[in-house]
Amino acid sequence: MQERTFVMLKPDALSRGLAGEIIARLEKKGLKMVAAKLLMMDENMASKHYAEHVGKPFYEPLIRFITSGPVLAMVWEGENAINAVRKLVGKTDPHEAGAGTIRGDYSAIKRMNLVHASDSPESADREISLFFDESEIIEWKRADDIYLHD
Repeated sequence: MQERTFVMLKPDALSRGLAGEIIARLEKKGLKMVAAKLLMMDENMASKHYAEHVGKPFYEPLIRFITSGPVLAMVWEGENAINAVRKLVGKTDPHEAGAGTIRGDYSAIKRMNLVHASDSPESADREISLFFDESEIIEWKRADDIYLHD
């Protein structure tokens, strides 16, 4: 099933020069980037994005971290995109993320785990609409689409 998901490279991914590697992994999986935006999240946007974590002990440090540097917000599209991205990214805690996952290979600290990925269709819709207008999402075909889609 074709679907869209939201992926955000966090300040640590950009500061460490891992954006290209992470994007390459998503592309090699057969996913297609249909929107991207480099931005500095302010506290207001960060609080909207992480609204479900308000009141949790890690909330304030998370907001400080996510607003500490640029992030790369993206929309990816493909077959079962949400699940595919979650598997590529790995578990939130990098010590539990498997080898071969982005977090398992490149992250060492749970709070600084390189990438955010939507965990459900509802989250994907909410997060995409928080960062992008529909006019910013581009429909296009990959040259290898015939090999990647039924």
